[in-house]
Amino acid sequence: MRVLLVEDDEPVAQSLRRGLVRYGFAVEWVTTGRAALAAVDAVGSPADDAQDGRASYDVVLLDLGLPDAEGLDVCKALRERGDVPIIVISARSDEADRVVGLELGADDYVTKPFGVREVIARIRAVLRRTQPSGPPGSRAGVPPSPDRYGSRLSVDRRAARVRLDGEQVALTPKEYDLLSFLTEEPGALMSREQIMEAVWDAHWFGPTKTLDVHVAALRRKLAGAITIEAVRGVGFRLEIVEDGAPAS
Repeated sequence: MRVLLVEDDEPVAQSLRRGLVRYGFAVEWVTTGRAALAAVDAVGSPADDAQDGRASYDVVLLDLGLPDAEGLDVCKALRERGDVPIIVISARSDEADRVVGLELGADDYVTKPFGVREVIARIRAVLRRTQPSGPPGSRAGVPPSPDRYGSRLSVDRRAARVRLDGEQVALTPKEYDLLSFLTEEPGALMSREQIMEAVWDAHWFGPTKTLDVHVAALRRKLAGAITIEAVRGVGFRLEIVEDGAPAS
């Protein structure tokens, strides 16, 4: 899935870009309104893909505070060029800015500070509305199947449900987000900073003890299906348990 990120604040852009790439998005980053319009013009619309092989963007993440143009004007110009979904990401939280942005063609509006997981959830929600036949990669009219991890655990990311041995497990929203993140790459060592940025907030400045509490809850609720190893001074590694033994 291709994302055009229009953001002139480098720390914000780099953090968001890393998070999106971690979840499988291909991100092109530009810093000005002029570059954003040029990028969209260069790839054309989805209808052009079959003709020249160019891949259009699936969604545009647009900051309003750009150095060369008013972000709302860029939003309007993007909408005039086609129907690519636009999600505004802005520090402007006034209701008037939200209303104007949506009326000019934005599909959603996210205010800073935000977490990567929130942005990903907004992208998926917008694509569900704009692509009713199913998300990219699925067959038309057929919803994607839940992801299975071993013989006992399944995670339905579309419905945000987790099942153990066929029975739904009651997880809090953050427990679900944590499990969803760690199961993206079973066996990979994730640092505390990576987890806090992805599951909580890129701008989280509080203690990370809450992470240990949520890890303990997942270990208890999903005992026998997964193990979550704590690597001292680094972070955590999730392993899938298959037939009583951790996956290699």
